[in-house]
Parts: sequence; structure tokens; C-alpha cells
Amino acid sequence: MQAPGPEPAAVVVPRYLGSPAPGWTSEADVLVVGSGIAGLTCALRLREQVDRVLLVTKTRLSEGSTAWAQGGIAAALAPEDSPAEHLDDTLVAGVGLCDADAVEVLVTEGPARVHELIGLGAQFDRDASGKITLTREGGHHRDRIAHAGGDATGAEISRALIAQLEAVRADPGIEVIEHALVVDLLTSADGSVCGATVHVIGEGEIDGVGAARARAVVLATGGLGQIYSATTNPSVATGDGMAAALRAGAALADLEFVQFHPTVMHLGEGATGQQPLVSEAVRGEGARLVDAAGEAFMAGLHPMADLAPRDVVARAILERMEATGTDHVFLDARHLGGDFLEQRFPTIVARCRELGIDPATEPIPVAPAQHYASGGVRTDLRGRTNLPGLYACGETSCTGVHGANRLASNSLLEGLVFAHRIAEDLTARLAAGELPLQEPTTEGGAALLDAAHRREVQQVMTRGVGPLRSADSTAGALAELAELAARPATEAEPGPQTWETTNLLHLGQALATAAHLREETRGGHVRRDHPHHDDQTWAAHLLHVRDPGDGELAVIKLDVDLAWPADDEDETDEPQEGEQ
Repeated sequence: MQAPGPEPAAVVVPRYLGSPAPGWTSEADVLVVGSGIAGLTCALRLREQVDRVLLVTKTRLSEGSTAWAQGGIAAALAPEDSPAEHLDDTLVAGVGLCDADAVEVLVTEGPARVHELIGLGAQFDRDASGKITLTREGGHHRDRIAHAGGDATGAEISRALIAQLEAVRADPGIEVIEHALVVDLLTSADGSVCGATVHVIGEGEIDGVGAARARAVVLATGGLGQIYSATTNPSVATGDGMAAALRAGAALADLEFVQFHPTVMHLGEGATGQQPLVSEAVRGEGARLVDAAGEAFMAGLHPMADLAPRDVVARAILERMEATGTDHVFLDARHLGGDFLEQRFPTIVARCRELGIDPATEPIPVAPAQHYASGGVRTDLRGRTNLPGLYACGETSCTGVHGANRLASNSLLEGLVFAHRIAEDLTARLAAGELPLQEPTTEGGAALLDAAHRREVQQVMTRGVGPLRSADSTAGALAELAELAARPATEAEPGPQTWETTNLLHLGQALATAAHLREETRGGHVRRDHPHHDDQTWAAHLLHVRDPGDGELAVIKLDVDLAWPADDEDETDEPQEGEQ
């Protein structure tokens, strides 16, 4: 047996990024950062009850990750379904690390939030009798996925929410600033979050770096997909909110649990950036995964076959690719027929044909790619973080709902449910006179990593902390990231691309640290050298908190009671345990 190498050095993260002094100031009761389903829902709900809301978004209102969601939104809407069954499926997918109380909130409040979304104008697909049509995705034992436009659910939800926001643009109680990148969180002398520095690409007074001050800040900035070479995430998903929270002292949890979507179109060797997703709903309608020889390989690996939880399917694909010496497998939907595919999945079919593949006549080449971050800024059931005045929701947060592996289509529901809870909590606290507006402290910014190194960060993360990991690979990634972090400060000039690249570096270091420490395989975290669960040691969350003195990241192991449904024995592990 090979002797273990030296343990990686501690990770040190600065408090602030290097940036110009703020040239403008704006004030609000609440600053909401991000315009996906979580940010828009929170801003709209707050506007009804709070005097002044400032919503800032990185590009345009319509360009968040929500619009890219194809499959749908999961909720127990059918008479034969129940929140209890939805809870069970979520706990099984989360492989023991879900917060059962958070999941109960999600599944019990979710149906009402979906009906409210319909009341705001979201138009879900319906059958001839007018009932919402529901489908099934991996890990679900019921048809409970509501969809819109066939495979354009996220775009429709985003459209409905933005339409509501557009209707109140003239309202002096809400201000929207587009093309605004959050740089860092502002904190007061007692550590409370009291705003953020924001860089705006604009004209006139609101341009360049400014200080957006507020009594509370809600981070809804999405995920960190651009930390890998290939992802389904849009280019704006550079983890800005997570990284800013980490630097300010917020606890981040479960970063090692990155979900790699099993069926992302394989565009050939060297393809980078956002890759076309082939929704799990295609398998929900009967498509099958096959290898290059046409053999369907999921049936004997899991009781749910092609609709097993995503981590199981992604791992099975990777193992089949390794066994056959290929870099992709195929999703065969030909038997569903061209007419059905065009009606049910118009976006996917059109995109495939643009790329030279006709799903009606040939199988689609697919391979796993980064899709969703189950971890993020740790929150309680009200969306509060460990920093007074700071909230987080959506993919930026870690509510405990997803555990080690997100159940398909739970993400949009999580954004709805917890954004609503944040708005209610903030409304009550502000009305009670809590969270007064405070003066931020000032401190100089630290070194940046030049944007020219972004692809290098992505390659290091893909090689060392991708879908298959080991102690050697994660230690190697940490060493390479440390070298990048130590580059001379004079190399990089402050600016959006440099700040984004530095955010990816800081989050990559935290993620790789967690992946190195967790010596087991669970959910989205797969260690070749530790291929099984270890509930005795690793029924725990790993939290990252920056030490305010020396900037070193402390890793806190927080033990949890395993959350499993009572009748899970036939569904989780004996078939899966060697695969998980």
C-alpha cells in the first residue's frame, strides 16, 4: 500500500478582495442579490411589506440559472401523492445527511407556494381537462414534477416573476440595478452584515464600485458551476455570493457534495463552459441509457434503473465509460417517436438538431458534467446565517434540504419556499425595530488572481475534485490551488473577471479541503479510495468558517442524526452501497 503523503497546508482566505473605494452609495431596508427564483420571490414578497428593497443582479433579470431549468418543479400536487412520500424520496436521495425538519418544511409548504406561483401568472402544462400534467424524474416514486412549455419550466417561472417585477418598476419602494456584481459584504464593528460593495457596469451616478447599504442582505446569487471545465450552469455562476459570505465569516457547509448531472450532451474532447443539458425528464418518459454497443446498463444496478438518484446514475455512466474505454455513453429516446419528442421536449430537440443530432433517429451522446451545488452558505429554517443581518436562499444556501445529493427538481421548490420564509422573517424583524442600519468598517483589499488563470483553476478542480476523487487527487488539487493563490499580487488588476476568478479560487480551496477530509463515498462525493459509506465516522456536515484573525479556514465537523425514512431498506443500500 502506498504511504500517505503529507497533509495539505491550511487554506488562508482574505477578508476583502482588492477593489477601488466605493464611488457611490445607495440605501435600502433590504438588499437582495440575485434574480433567480429565490431572489425574485424574496424581493416581490418583501416589496409588499417593507418600505424599500434594492434588488441587484449580475447581468439582466432574465439571465439567472432559473431560466435554464428544463425538468420542472417537484411538489405533491396530485391527489394520490403526499408530502410524506415526497419527504421520503428526498431523504433517500440525500443519503442520510438531509435536515429532516428542513425537508418537512419544503414538502409541506411547497404545494401552496406553487399555487401562489400560478397565481402570479406561471402557466404550467395541462391536460385536456385542465389539470396540471405531472411527470416523474430520478429518485421520485410518484409523478410529481410540474413542467411548462414541455422542457422550459425555468424560463416560464422566470418570465412570470419578472413580469410581476416589471409591473412595479415605477414603485419607489423597489429599485432594480442590473449588471451589478457583488464584490464583498460590508460588516459593522460587531460583525453584523450591513450591505455590500457592488460593481455596476452603467452610466452616470450608478457606475463602477459602490456601497449598497442595508439593514439586511439576502444572497441569492446561484451556484459555483464555473469552477469546473464543463457545467450546465450559465457563465454568471461563479459563486460570488458564497465567496463573499465566506470572506465575511459566514459558515459554508457541504461543499464537497457537488451534483454531476448524468446526461449532459457530450460535445467532444476539449469542450468547456456551459454544456447542453438533456433533462432527466427524458428518462422519466422512457428513454434509456445505453453504451456504445447499444446495451442498456442501468437495469441491474438499481431497482429504479434509469430513474435511480442522480449520483447513482452518474457513477454508473462513469464506470461504464471506464470499462469500455470511451468518453461518453448514449441516451436512446428513439422509441418515443419524433412527434412526442418535439411536443414534450421542444427545447432539447431543437438544441440537439442544432448540434447535428436528431433524437428521433439517433441516440444522444451524453456524459456527466457539473450541475448543482448541494452545499453553500449554512442557514436555519428562516434563512438566517450565523452572521446577523445576512440571509441566503436558493443554490447559494445550504438549508439542509439536499443532504449529500439533491433530489431532481427540488431546487426550484427550495428557492420558492425558503425565499418566502426569509421575507416573512425579515418583515417581522424590521417591523420590530431589529437590524438597525449600521456603519460599515473599512479594511484594505487583498491580492487577486488574474482572470487569465481561470481555465487553470477549472482544470485543477476537474482533475482533482471532479466526479471521481481520491486522497492523492484532492491533495494535488490543493497544492496547485495554493500555488495559484501565492502568485504575485502585482499580476492582477481589479475588475469583474478578476474578482470572479478569485472567487472560484477561494471556493475551490474550500471545496477541495472538504473533499480531501471526507474519507468515504456518499451522494455526490465519490472517493475511489473509500468506496463505501461510513456512517459511524461521517454522519456529519463539514462547515468552513474563516478565522477573523489570521484568515485561516477552520473546518468544523458537525455530527447529525441520520435522517432516513422508516422503510428505506429496500431502496437505498444493499444494491447501492458499493456504488454510492
